[in-house]
Amino acid sequence: MIKTVIKKGAYFDSVSLMQVARKLGAVPGVLDSAVVMATRENKGIIKASGLLTPEVQAAGDTDLAIAVSAETPAAAEAALKAADDLLNKKPASSAGTSDRKAAGLDDALRSLDGANLAVISVAGRYAGALAADCLEKGLNVMLFSDNVPVETEVELKKAALAKGLLVMGPDCGTAIINGAPIAFANSVRRGNIGIVAASGTGLQEVTTLISNEGAGISQAVGTGGRDVKLEVGALTFVQALKMLAADPGTGVLLMVSKPPHPAILKKIMAEVKRIRKPVVAVFLGGEIKEKVKDNFYPAKTLEEAAYKAVCLSKGWEVGKAKQMIYDMNLKAAELARREAARKKKSRCLRGLFSGGTFVSEAQVILPELVGEVLSNAPLDKRLKLKDSMRLSGHSVIDLGEDEFTVGRPHPMIDFSLRNKMIVSEASKPEVSVLLLDLVLGYGANLKPLDDIMPSIVEAFIQNKELSIVASVTGTETDPQARFKVVKALEAAGVLVMPSNAGACRLAGEIIRLSARR
Repeated sequence: MIKTVIKKGAYFDSVSLMQVARKLGAVPGVLDSAVVMATRENKGIIKASGLLTPEVQAAGDTDLAIAVSAETPAAAEAALKAADDLLNKKPASSAGTSDRKAAGLDDALRSLDGANLAVISVAGRYAGALAADCLEKGLNVMLFSDNVPVETEVELKKAALAKGLLVMGPDCGTAIINGAPIAFANSVRRGNIGIVAASGTGLQEVTTLISNEGAGISQAVGTGGRDVKLEVGALTFVQALKMLAADPGTGVLLMVSKPPHPAILKKIMAEVKRIRKPVVAVFLGGEIKEKVKDNFYPAKTLEEAAYKAVCLSKGWEVGKAKQMIYDMNLKAAELARREAARKKKSRCLRGLFSGGTFVSEAQVILPELVGEVLSNAPLDKRLKLKDSMRLSGHSVIDLGEDEFTVGRPHPMIDFSLRNKMIVSEASKPEVSVLLLDLVLGYGANLKPLDDIMPSIVEAFIQNKELSIVASVTGTETDPQARFKVVKALEAAGVLVMPSNAGACRLAGEIIRLSARR
């Protein structure tokens, strides 16, 4: 049965709603749930998940819709009450702060004297106007919202440029500004490495790898993935490069992105040539062939880019980055030999990722070891999976794609779908290796081990020859404490590598060695 509650004029940001929806899934007897603002786009999401009711259909954009599918009326009522309790729960106030809700932007500015950054997470159709208002009031903007028209994005970024302000986004999920992690970010060391990234997960991976190696971050600017496309023209990307080049606290620049449009790449490189500071660049799946400048360092993977930035930050020879990766590969080679010896024949690899950039990085690394790799987000369009729920051959999938997030929170928060796939893929006789990522930090699942461990245990029961290889993106000072997560995974039999690239190499090497037996 399905029950619905509509809260008129009750606005909550999308991250808060995702966390509430995840918790409803744990209520006994609940089959599915949706907790969203009743915008046209979200009604489509609810309809696709089978939870659309006349009450939701009649709700307005500024109304909150809670829909629950449950086994019994009592279970539905319990879930709705849990949702109400969670939404009305007041956050704990930090010392010297107030939990008073502002009545609007002007009221918020009066309460926060000196504020210069607004984080916007409202429905896409309203985000542009609100962002324009923030810019008019002298605020930089981080636009978490998606479904913002590209024309609006260009207008906002041009307006920001004219005012000397910055617009990060739309669909910008990660940034670290003056040491403060924003949205899906991690607790990292302060330092002199400044980052510009058109990839949220990519930014998280390089910042945590840098921090875990003892270096630190001055600023980490997210641009939104669309910024490097031809329509937008890298307006924020180039502006952020200029800001970091002029920032006395930044000594090394690091650029992270999927391959920009060729004309946009040329524009970015023209700006890089004007920067005197050393610049490291990783454009996953792309290659920079031209000589840019003497202190320009291209990288093939996020890991290589992070380690090169660390070397430059610490005054080491950049070649030391190769040694760092080589040392990791020695460990991987030994683990791969041990795992391959347990297997009777070569079989398939399945990568189940919550971070889209990790899927791209896997497709850069794995083909050299295992051959063609299929994906729902392929770098090579001819290798696209016909059905993302029916994996075949060697496959890596992004569970954060829209096809998987219909009616459910992002997989960094809600592990339920991936947990089911871990068990189902492990039970298939052709599957030999499962490749996983686990992303920690603010906004992510606060109890990842509680959620993922039962499925991992079951996967090993289902497949006695199975190898599970994982990377954990995070730091020791993240809310989840990376070392605790790694220790528990390893105790369960998971092979944990320091980076996604390292995990991909280990997983691929196990398959390669198995094929030679």
